[in-house]
Amino acid sequence: MSVHWTELGVFAVLFGVVSGVGFYAGRWQRGGGGTLDHLDEWGLGGRRFGSWVTWFLIGGDLYTAYTFVAVPALMWGAGAMGFFALPYTVLVYPLVFLPIVRLWSVSRVHGYVTPADFVQGRYGSATLALLVAVTGIVATMPYIALQLAGLEAVLRTMGLNGAGLAGHAPLFIAFVILAAYTYQSGLRAPALIAFAKDGLIYLVIISAVIILPARLGGWGAVFDAANAKFTATPSRGGGIVLGATNQVQYVTLALGSALALFLYPHAVTGALAARDRNVIKRNMVALPAYSLVLGLLALLGYAAIAAGTKPIVNAATGRPDSNTVIPVLFEGRFPSWFAGVTFAAIGIGALVPAAIMSIAAANLWTRNIYKAYLHRDATAEQETRQAKITSLVVKLGAVALIVLIDPQYSIDLQLIGGVIILQTLPMVAIALYTRWFHIWGLVAGWVVGMGWGLALLYGIPNPASGKRHFGGSALALKELSILGRHPFAGSPTQIYIGFVALIGNLVVAVLVTIVLRRTRVLNGTDETTPQDYHKDERPPHLIPNVSTGG
Repeated sequence: MSVHWTELGVFAVLFGVVSGVGFYAGRWQRGGGGTLDHLDEWGLGGRRFGSWVTWFLIGGDLYTAYTFVAVPALMWGAGAMGFFALPYTVLVYPLVFLPIVRLWSVSRVHGYVTPADFVQGRYGSATLALLVAVTGIVATMPYIALQLAGLEAVLRTMGLNGAGLAGHAPLFIAFVILAAYTYQSGLRAPALIAFAKDGLIYLVIISAVIILPARLGGWGAVFDAANAKFTATPSRGGGIVLGATNQVQYVTLALGSALALFLYPHAVTGALAARDRNVIKRNMVALPAYSLVLGLLALLGYAAIAAGTKPIVNAATGRPDSNTVIPVLFEGRFPSWFAGVTFAAIGIGALVPAAIMSIAAANLWTRNIYKAYLHRDATAEQETRQAKITSLVVKLGAVALIVLIDPQYSIDLQLIGGVIILQTLPMVAIALYTRWFHIWGLVAGWVVGMGWGLALLYGIPNPASGKRHFGGSALALKELSILGRHPFAGSPTQIYIGFVALIGNLVVAVLVTIVLRRTRVLNGTDETTPQDYHKDERPPHLIPNVSTGG
């Protein structure tokens, strides 16, 4: 496969400009006398982002290569199931509107940087904080891996599709650039780059939804072609409407993903960087506008079917790479220069969230593991240095996951992360409203939910590659075993594993809590007060350099 130089040239120029913006971002919105040798500055952008910056930051954080590559690829391969992402992103904002504002307020009062900081303050338990921190770091890695898989698909489409390690060389170069400007500029880099990313994405999407259907005979012809494909291959499942076995999976995927999204440390990081409560409220109202774009992007999976698009074979594995479906569609239906713009949009759309995710994971390591257990007297400069180094390590871990975990669809990388992060819901989200759960009830629930979820994931094979483990996130109810019993024996209905594991977590947490509350076992101490969850001011001790930029 030859290199497509026009596309690669346009991609390289836009990528280079954006990288330059990333390096410049370290000097942007620093405030009077600000220094990036403080975790609030490097990891939270000084907590001073206004409505527009926050909107682009959180949008760039949540609408990722998952949106641009993985969801359309799932639509192309599995049909209507891919649309679960649309109700999920509609549900999430009403669900988190009040909890995220409460978390912002209590974090601003007490100087919390991470969800684990909040749990430590709420329960006075280093054990709970450690569990939340480790869970957040582990859950974030497959999500970053999804971003890198999307970037690699773009590079492969442009002809950079070598075998072995040489085939990954362009990805490693992009990784080095991402790591460098994240190390230097912290959260300001993805916040500033998100403006360019969204501009490119809107340009590409508006063009695609107008031009592609017109060239393919209209949306009616697109849906007819998709229906014909799935009707002709019933053995592979899928269809333009849900079947009898995947309706429960669709509902639990949508609800489970909505519950999980703002438990991810990177989503919390984006919210905590906001200047005040009203910024968060306005964004929870405005961010659903992105869901319209997501729906249009998802339909491009059907457009690829109508266009007869075939994925590129990955030279490293010898198997078709479904992530390349949308890039190949654009390459075949648009001029080379515009395809290059599209690939740059997808690539930048992968790097922005990857940067935020690595920063959020680094904050967790620094605040809740390094300082809590390894160096209690660490200075602000030492904390920030640790965070910078950890952000590099997390990205390397994500690169390794691309090789080690090879699910049928790349979207399962994010769904596997969702199974993991959902197990922190009782500790973080529910704790924003009540301390009814006992510390050790929460620990017991986490152990059961995490162990059960990972065990179920381990047993899911990948029919495309032949790998026996971590091949997806859907479980047939007939395979569900509870204490050796099979309550749904014979049922082919599928369900999202994260939802099953969360139910097990909550049941165990409730039962253990009831026992411990009746025996009056001490339940830690709470440093927060009810008023802390409603405050909207910046304590003078928190950040010495206040700026009202936004």
